[in-house]
Amino acid sequence: MATTADKEASAPAAYDTFEDYLRLAIKEYYDRGWKSRRANFIALLLASGQMASVAKDAVAGEKGLRNVAFGAAGAVALRFALRWALGGPLGILMTAAMAASLVAFFIKNQKEISQKIGRFRERIADERKKFDETQSGYRANRYDARERNLMVDGQLKRFLADLDEA
Repeated sequence: MATTADKEASAPAAYDTFEDYLRLAIKEYYDRGWKSRRANFIALLLASGQMASVAKDAVAGEKGLRNVAFGAAGAVALRFALRWALGGPLGILMTAAMAASLVAFFIKNQKEISQKIGRFRERIADERKKFDETQSGYRANRYDARERNLMVDGQLKRFLADLDEA
């Protein structure tokens, strides 16, 4: 069982650099239910420039290898099931419908996503300034690690709330 001291000891790693902070913000936003705010989540990923590192972290994380193995096994099983069930002309029609659906979703939300990317980039730049101010205070010994973590955690919660409003 992890104590609060153990949690505080592991928390500074997420608050040491702005990139780690941003990855944590993306993960928190995803965990809060990104499906209801897909356009915001996609715009946040594109604006942050963290798409590759988030994907790498998802695969290299604690459960990443296991998730990849289950995903691969599931994909193979799904492929065989679909090949058996949708072989022939029906499969071609289903593939075309799925491709058209994906293109329509992207076109439908492209304007919304591209509008949000600019606002999210500005918001991320503001976050960097605030984060750097907090970090400089921590490095100058004006704050201890607990105070810094508390301040950055509050900043993270405000950042996520602002993303929901965008």
